[in-house]
Amino acid sequence: MVVLKAGFVINVQAFDAFKGDPDRSPLMHVVVPLDPPDAQNPPAALEALEPDLNPGVATDLYRGAAMDVVRAVAASGGDLLINYRDEETLPAGTTVDDPVGRVQELVSTALGETESVRFERQVGSNKSARVGNTVTHLLEREGVQTVGVLEPTAALVGRTEIDGLAMALRRNDVMLGPSLTGDVYVAAFAEPIDFTAVYADRPVATIAEAGVAADLAVGFAPRVPTVASRTGIRGTAAEIIARRAAGTAIPEATAEVLETVDVFR
Repeated sequence: MVVLKAGFVINVQAFDAFKGDPDRSPLMHVVVPLDPPDAQNPPAALEALEPDLNPGVATDLYRGAAMDVVRAVAASGGDLLINYRDEETLPAGTTVDDPVGRVQELVSTALGETESVRFERQVGSNKSARVGNTVTHLLEREGVQTVGVLEPTAALVGRTEIDGLAMALRRNDVMLGPSLTGDVYVAAFAEPIDFTAVYADRPVATIAEAGVAADLAVGFAPRVPTVASRTGIRGTAAEIIARRAAGTAIPEATAEVLETVDVFR
């Protein structure tokens, strides 16, 4: 056993049991891309929920899910990097007062501190470009061995899923966590791909195709719903109810918001 951070323990023998690149670290940099929460400008990730959710509720739901995701990453063996949108990358015509401060406040509320968290602004004209720039920079410029991009709407993801993904990257170069309707709740990489337009439509297919085109091994994580769609909200709510009945951990911040949302029950 090796203690890595904040009481997190790795069973080295368990990691070694996974055949793959023995030099590839089982630890992963986990990037959470965040929009600054603002009731006047609901996050783009929840646009599909209009008009069923008013902007205030949509923002609360996004904030709650993001807090639960941040907590899950902090509890895992990964290194948390918050990749935020600011004035230059928010949608045209969007004005948010102090976007960086809003993101930092969300993280501070979730974790009780921000000193252990890395914050970097997003760069790029669309999601594919922004994710591609971040992943490629970390892998090629900073020498990070593995990078996961975890959607802030995947409230049900826990440390087990995150650490399992990191282990799977010892055997695969690209790992995808499918969500619903062709989306992904997480995409993780040990090697860069051509990110051009991979998030534009059905990213689970386009990212897999880009990985295969680069002669990389592509694997898949278990499916997890997100709160970015009506079906995903209902699935998330149902699993929260099931976990609560079974006495297992639930995403508390998300659950608190969903208890006020009747339209999707």
